[in-house]
Amino acid sequence: MSEQESGLPENDEEWREMLTEEEYEILREAGTEPRFSSDLLDVKDEGVFVCAGCGAELFDSDEKFDSETGWPSFWDVYEDGNIETRLDESHGMRRTEVVCGNCGGHLGHVFDDGPEPTGKRYCINGAALDFEADE
Repeated sequence: MSEQESGLPENDEEWREMLTEEEYEILREAGTEPRFSSDLLDVKDEGVFVCAGCGAELFDSDEKFDSETGWPSFWDVYEDGNIETRLDESHGMRRTEVVCGNCGGHLGHVFDDGPEPTGKRYCINGAALDFEADE
């Protein structure tokens, strides 16, 4: 399926028109928001965290935990295939980048220091997410 058929922006200009400046910097340029700046850190409601770029369901509120790192953190993904990972060697570090499986937007990174049962900590930029509360 092409980006046009999927309803996703076809080029950089369209992404810039659709996203806020902060969302664009994070999702399209792999930026990072300041620690403790996301309103989503305090979300305790039941619901799903979706990609701010395309609306793909990424994380369930039941998998959110307080990692005390300053970014929304999750111990598992909503559904296999909704995110992808790849090696990130930027900034002189070796990390695993997390991107949206639908639009390829940068979300954050995943680390192996999270809680059981997965042991994973998906450390995600709040500006890369929207929250859809259960009705």
